Amino acid sequence: MKRDRFLKSSLILICSNLITSIFAFIFSIILSRYLGAEGMGLYDLIMPIYDLFICLICGGMVTSISKASAVYFGKDDFSNLDGSISVSLLFDSVWSLIIICFVFVNAKYIGMNIIDDIRAVHAIQVICPAMFFIALSCIFKGYFYGTSDVKIPALIDVVEKFLRIIIITNIVSAFTLKGVNKTVTAAYLTLAFGELISLVTLYFFYRLKRGKYLKSLDYNVDKFQLLFNVLIVSFPLCLNGFLSTGISAVSGLTIPRRLVSSGIDYNLALSMIGRFKAMAFSIVFFPTTILNSISIVLIPDLSEKISSRDYFAVENRISQVLKVSIILGIITMVVCLCIPDYLGQLFYKRNDIGNYIKFASLCAPISFVSAASFSILNGIGKQNILLRNSLIVSVEELILIYLLTGIRSINIYGCGISLILTSLTSLILNMHEIKKEGFYNPL
Repeated sequence: MKRDRFLKSSLILICSNLITSIFAFIFSIILSRYLGAEGMGLYDLIMPIYDLFICLICGGMVTSISKASAVYFGKDDFSNLDGSISVSLLFDSVWSLIIICFVFVNAKYIGMNIIDDIRAVHAIQVICPAMFFIALSCIFKGYFYGTSDVKIPALIDVVEKFLRIIIITNIVSAFTLKGVNKTVTAAYLTLAFGELISLVTLYFFYRLKRGKYLKSLDYNVDKFQLLFNVLIVSFPLCLNGFLSTGISAVSGLTIPRRLVSSGIDYNLALSMIGRFKAMAFSIVFFPTTILNSISIVLIPDLSEKISSRDYFAVENRISQVLKVSIILGIITMVVCLCIPDYLGQLFYKRNDIGNYIKFASLCAPISFVSAASFSILNGIGKQNILLRNSLIVSVEELILIYLLTGIRSINIYGCGISLILTSLTSLILNMHEIKKEGFYNPL
């Protein structure tokens, strides 16, 4: 009997990801106490570099493995399912080690010339093991998502985020760390430990689940073919993620330089970045946890419905997701506009981020719906369109940030203006493609 697992899987992920996001939010609050606004600014500058290389190593792997797993699991073809996982693990291990060695050896150059802050060097070296751990974890997560067993990775994420809080607290306390350099490095060391714990636990449950199914010896696809089947799906997503993340990383690294060029002191510029992007944005975009959870199960759900030619169900699902996105965005904006100072004091014990929260909240409605539209394009198999639109928006973001943050009267608010305009652009482009396919009718 065919079952619609979308609602059940979404609810499980929403509940677990809300708990995970609460722990991640608490982690960011603790970081802000240890690092201060300047340290949070530096932490925020290093993260795009981490994201960039993660995209290069394993971009699209979760989606690709989940699709392959769903196909083989649905046919009870456990031999080729296991073969896809094993060959993907081998490929990602070799590929990630090559990238990691490059990053580790060039950490000093990246810190001094790209991030333009020598204090980032040790943190960059520390995140290298984390890249390896998360690369392999993505494959196991894709396996569980594809086999509709979302509870395991969801629970592991909750535990891992909780342990990060304990680890960072113990590291800072045990070594009495002082200064931005040491505390930022400790924060990324915590991230590496968390990813290691996640990988080990995912592998344990993978072996446990794998042992429950008997392998079929009737037909086995060649290992190279299995790897090709995975990479043919993941490569466009990887290219999309790498290029768009790369441009976004350049945008992020441009911000302090442009703020300084407008006459703002470098340390003050870092502090502004920390308060606006690391603190205010964390509060405003906390509800996107719900949208991210829905997106994870939306992609295979739409793929399944399209393959069965149930186009009415596809249109209905898309309409549901867009409605949830706009409602969530409006509620978030209203709350943040009404009590911005209270939110800043409640979460970060700061009285200087209220205006940042108010301004950032204006981005919520349009950016929430825009994010949902990208997931919809992915789900209906429009990866090439997604790549094109992502690149257009990323270039637009870079241009806007370069122009706006260099104006002293606008300064860091240029990031918020850029987000509003780029979200509007991406929404228009994405909805045009969705409507063109006949999957959405607002009337």
